[in-house]
Amino acid sequence: MNIPKTITIAHKSQCPLTVNRLGYGTMRLTGEGIYGEPLNRPEALQILKRAVESGINFLDTADFYGEDVTNRLISEALYPYTDDLVICTKVGATRKPDKSWLPFNTPENLRTSIENNLRTLKIDQIKLVHLRSMGNQEIFKEGLEAMFTMQEEGKILHVGVSNVSVSDLQTAISMGNIATVENMYGNAQRTTLIQHHMKTYGGGEVLSLCEQHEIPLIPFFSLLHAIDKKDNRITEIAHKYKVSEAQVNIAWLLHQSPLILPIPGTSSLKHFEENIQSVVIELTEEDMQFLE
Repeated sequence: MNIPKTITIAHKSQCPLTVNRLGYGTMRLTGEGIYGEPLNRPEALQILKRAVESGINFLDTADFYGEDVTNRLISEALYPYTDDLVICTKVGATRKPDKSWLPFNTPENLRTSIENNLRTLKIDQIKLVHLRSMGNQEIFKEGLEAMFTMQEEGKILHVGVSNVSVSDLQTAISMGNIATVENMYGNAQRTTLIQHHMKTYGGGEVLSLCEQHEIPLIPFFSLLHAIDKKDNRITEIAHKYKVSEAQVNIAWLLHQSPLILPIPGTSSLKHFEENIQSVVIELTEEDMQFLE
């Protein structure tokens, strides 16, 4: 199968962003419970440097990872940034010292988060920001309006959405130009989400809507949930190619749609090196049918 090596974000805009089609999600660089400093700070910095050296030019972060841990790690490891590096962040949530997740999604909250991301990342404009939906559609719409306002001010180049249902995404598309969607998605999650009555979140319906509007889908948690599988199909393909199950899941995402931009995350340099080898795995049409 012929798999595109790059993907273009906001290709219809005046400032499209073309990146290599394997990114890196930084969330796992934080401490236990996605909070606090990493257990191995030198290794975390080394992973970020190795990511850029290996050709990855799309990093996903958030100021509520840590809090602010991943942003500070990125700036320490990589600043000043190369021109082609796209640092994508998200807003709409915050953390408490007890590691709980809370909405932080009023227009004032979102402006505070954007200013904080600009400061900690040491940049004047964020190339891509996802607004995380926390379930309330009216608040989500108010938040999107605030995001588009900050886009007009030049603080944000492109606006995306995260954790959205089909109806959320339809609303967002009706309000303005949505560059990307970041949702939970992977080979195993499609079934997992249906069983938990969350079919519209991250599953095939959202991907179909993205494809209709040529909006890239950035899947998160794809490796974590790939382990929670209900059968041995991924294991069989992994044995066939003598690779890990995580590598098969990444390869499956790359083959599933040219509009998918995987961002597998890890705090292990060894696992990172394994993950980036997934781009050379060529699954056949028979493999893909088997994995369906």
